[in-house]
Amino acid sequence: MKKTWWKEAVVYQIYTRSFKDTSGDGVGDLNGVTEKLDYLQSLGVDILWLCPMYKSPNVDNGYDVSDYRDIMDEMGTMDDFDNMLKNIHSRGMKLILDLVLNHTSDQHPWFLESKSSKDNPKRDWYIWRDRPTNWESIFGGPAWTFDPKTYQFYLHLYTKNQVDLNWENPEVRRALYDMIIWWIEKGVDGFRVDAINHLKKDLSDMPNPEGRNYVPAWEKMTNVEGIQDFLEELRDETFAKYDVVTVGEANSVKAHEIEEWISEDNGKFNMIFSLEAHENWDANLDPDHNVVRLKEILDRWQRSAQGIAWNSLYLENHDRPRTVSTWGDDKRYWKESATALACMYFFMQGTPFIYQGQEIGMTNAPFDDIKMYRDVETKNFYRYKRKQEVPHEELMATIKKVSRDHARTPMQWHSGKNAGFTEGEPWISLNPNYRWLNVEAQEKDEFSILSFYKKMIQLRQSYECLLYGSTKLAETDCPDVYAYIREYENTRILVVSHLDSDGCHWSLKEKGQLLLANYSHLEEHKLQPYEARVYLLE
Repeated sequence: MKKTWWKEAVVYQIYTRSFKDTSGDGVGDLNGVTEKLDYLQSLGVDILWLCPMYKSPNVDNGYDVSDYRDIMDEMGTMDDFDNMLKNIHSRGMKLILDLVLNHTSDQHPWFLESKSSKDNPKRDWYIWRDRPTNWESIFGGPAWTFDPKTYQFYLHLYTKNQVDLNWENPEVRRALYDMIIWWIEKGVDGFRVDAINHLKKDLSDMPNPEGRNYVPAWEKMTNVEGIQDFLEELRDETFAKYDVVTVGEANSVKAHEIEEWISEDNGKFNMIFSLEAHENWDANLDPDHNVVRLKEILDRWQRSAQGIAWNSLYLENHDRPRTVSTWGDDKRYWKESATALACMYFFMQGTPFIYQGQEIGMTNAPFDDIKMYRDVETKNFYRYKRKQEVPHEELMATIKKVSRDHARTPMQWHSGKNAGFTEGEPWISLNPNYRWLNVEAQEKDEFSILSFYKKMIQLRQSYECLLYGSTKLAETDCPDVYAYIREYENTRILVVSHLDSDGCHWSLKEKGQLLLANYSHLEEHKLQPYEARVYLLE
């Protein structure tokens, strides 16, 4: 397998809006990223992934782009971006941007032209129909909106303000390719490509035996036959011409399909983000989640990629609730479960991604009032379910588990005013636990979650086995223990993560040198609640 810089890197995702505000308007900005580069460098990460900072009305916090070649007003200017990029590169780090190619804002000049008349040259840049299909949008409600001026409907898989581009039109594709090349030549080092499996649509109705107004239409809008042709052209016209890294958000892709998506011979991206493990273990979706199923899924991805492709490794991102609150125990075993989960995913074969705040164990926010939430998906979910007469208390119980806003509360830098995020009024409320859960407190504690992440990064950089070695599950006779062996040439490393609040009888079957642990006192024949260990085997 080819060795590359991005396989050996650790990526840190920045949700810029919630990272650090320097202007006092309560919204994180590019200068805030620049201000915190020393912190990120001290953590040991190599690549920064920046969520959308393009010009946008912010209906979906930047994922509704109104100008791909300009900067959102709240986040600064293009000069600020250039200065940030210069400072990132001067520290030996790289930058990847979020790339939104499925849709634009309804305020993008392309769409304003498209909707102006049926005979406008850009009319076919978006998807218009006299009669809509019966699809439900991903964020709830109809996937089509009527335009009274031209008397047609336009398609939007997300909100009505995020209008789907018509990828069947070669002019649209060319305009997007030119934009991508513009950013690459500006100096960015790669892209995370949003919602990439939705580019091809099968514009036909879904079966509707129940006579519903709108029907979920995942198979009509996801991985539709012909999408690989689009992705191949996208790769060949842009990414393949440069030394950049690409990560496609392709939620529905399964392990047996990775060859055409990410294989080194035929893949369209270097890595993809899949949701299979999260969908099968999130407590809100699967009350009977268990480690056995998690191991089965992640091991399948490891085995399927071995020798032909490369995995992305992640626990959290801007679309997921905090893992320590859903997969772990953020009350009794907050520190232990945060570090055990970290150890579990971080040392598999692949490139690890850390989402901002994950490295200090940030938790879900205790927001009890729907008015405290800002996410358009959360608000739409609440509104549509209330129309269906689902009780308020039931909806709030779900939202408190799954809302994307849990990942979007401001970064907790210290225990002072607004956690050091802003001098103004934060755009979304802080998690009140910032008074004790913050970067400053953990930087002073050698046994903190932050210190554990630094040790993991240093350990991964110290052993080529943890980069390019094979991954094989190890048996421990404990169903709640996730253990695997990495092997490369003459080196073997055992990773053990106990993902439960009960103790577990276990003993090391081979001699080994302890490299890392999240408990200071280890019991010889027992794993303690949420205990993690890493051994160099003899």
